[in-house]
Amino acid sequence: MSKWKKKIKPLYAWAMFDWANSAYALVISSAIFPIFYEKVTKTPDGNDKLIFLGHEFLNTELYSYALAFSFLIVALMSPILSSIADYTGNKKIFMKFFTYLGAISTMMLFFFKGRDTVHIGLIFSVLASIGFWGSLVFYNAFLPEIVPKEKQDYASALGFTFGYIGSVLLMLFNLSMIMFPEWYGIKDPTLPSRISFLSVGIWWLLFAQIPFAVLPDNIYDKPTPFKKSILLKGYQKLFQVLKEIRHKPYLRRFLYAFFLYSFAAQTIFYVAGIFGSKELGLPASKLILTILLVQLVGIVGAMSFAKISEKIGNISALIIVLLIWSAITVLAYFLDKNNPNVEYWFYFLGGLVGLVMGSIQTLSRSTYSKMLPEDPGVHTTYFSFYDVFEKIAIVLGTFAFGYLEWITGSMKAAILLMMTFFIASIIILYPLKKYWVKFSRAW
Repeated sequence: MSKWKKKIKPLYAWAMFDWANSAYALVISSAIFPIFYEKVTKTPDGNDKLIFLGHEFLNTELYSYALAFSFLIVALMSPILSSIADYTGNKKIFMKFFTYLGAISTMMLFFFKGRDTVHIGLIFSVLASIGFWGSLVFYNAFLPEIVPKEKQDYASALGFTFGYIGSVLLMLFNLSMIMFPEWYGIKDPTLPSRISFLSVGIWWLLFAQIPFAVLPDNIYDKPTPFKKSILLKGYQKLFQVLKEIRHKPYLRRFLYAFFLYSFAAQTIFYVAGIFGSKELGLPASKLILTILLVQLVGIVGAMSFAKISEKIGNISALIIVLLIWSAITVLAYFLDKNNPNVEYWFYFLGGLVGLVMGSIQTLSRSTYSKMLPEDPGVHTTYFSFYDVFEKIAIVLGTFAFGYLEWITGSMKAAILLMMTFFIASIIILYPLKKYWVKFSRAW
């Protein structure tokens, strides 16, 4: 083993994988790619309709469908991948496969230039998404193998911190190209964004080599031969959880609400950049700055609502978050691109989204965790169910958003209709407030 491998601890090597792949989550999923896609898939006269596979779609509608399809594949694969991670000792091989799939697909987005190459943009964005989420299954499965339980919270936070720093650093470089292309001698208006896609794939591949080299392989001496029976174990576990939840009315009620508000919140988050570009006509640089604002405020929101939940309980805190989400949909509907202050209103809206996006994710996971059976042996299975449940909500949410935009002809109307899911979630959650007080006293 080379000297540099010996010097890097497995925990820091593990966290470097977050440094490597978080650039995809920020640049491709949230910021530059969605905005670039919306701008280059419409004609100079404003025509935003595309022909794809012989059918006519709105450009953003088609993007919503592509997102839905990628998450559907991920949802179907997750139980299989989780089972492989649990029962085999060759996690690193699968982790490498999905990393290379994601990174190379991201680099291929460099060749997406506009309407004539929209098939390249859609196909490789779907493959990149599958690679990203697929690699995370095996990345997460390494955690209990490299640190003891009492240090796993610290390790998770370290990974998040590494990911945030790495993604923001690369994003700032990409943003400088988009805002000041003359610094780099760039004249083609599409080239800065396309170089950004290329840089994300290279960054991802380059820094992933550190965990690939340092992380231990098969420390529990699990059998490495691949068996077909492994593929079914993940689904068997999911159906087992589904049967058990039928006899847990409080947990079942929470999951109903979780499904509905994930349906709406995750969808709004994924289409936020496109909304600012298409409906408000904001330039890419200002939209990307808003996405960075969402990232920064997201950390503050997650920490703030964690404190609030300690005082008033998880359910009450979640209801407050959902009320803010409902207000966001109304504010988004009334934003007018002709308003001279629309840019600042969009920044304010982005701040609100950041505040509640981080908090809704952390509160949901912690609330679910607290409601699980006491037997720690079933927690992995229950969280596998939780992850698949969330992915299915995103599939239906992004598909429904695209369809609603087609029906109404407006992204604003589609976002406003998302409010009904937040309100329905509040109604479902409200009866759990009394239960949560009794439940908390029992701890």
